[in-house]
Amino acid sequence: MLEVPDTGDLRTAGGLMLAAAVVLPALPGHPSLLCPLRTVTGVPCPLCGMTTSVEATMHLRFGDAFAATPAGILAVALAIVFLVHRPKTIRLPLALVFAVLALMWAFQLHRFGYL
Repeated sequence: MLEVPDTGDLRTAGGLMLAAAVVLPALPGHPSLLCPLRTVTGVPCPLCGMTTSVEATMHLRFGDAFAATPAGILAVALAIVFLVHRPKTIRLPLALVFAVLALMWAFQLHRFGYL
C-alpha cells in the first residue's frame, strides 16, 4: 500500500504545476523539455508527454493533451481535486500505481511505434 500521510506538500506541488502550465507557454523562448531516457536510448519513458499534456489541458486543448498522454489530463484533474478537497492522507494499492505506470508506458510505446 502506498500511503502519503501529509498531503500538504503534494497540494503545493500540484498548485505550482497548474500555475507553471498556464504561465510557461507564454514566456518567450519557452523550451520544450526532452526526456532523458528517450534522448539516450530512443525509447520513451512512461512519463513522456506529461509536460505537453498538462500545458495543453490547462489551455483547454484536450485533443493535443490526449495525443501527448491521457495521463496529463488525469494529473490536472487530480491536482484540482486535491487543491479543493484537501484530503489528509492518500492511500493507494501499490499494484494500482504499477498498473497505471505500465499503461502509461504502453501508451507511449504505441505512440512512438514500438508496439
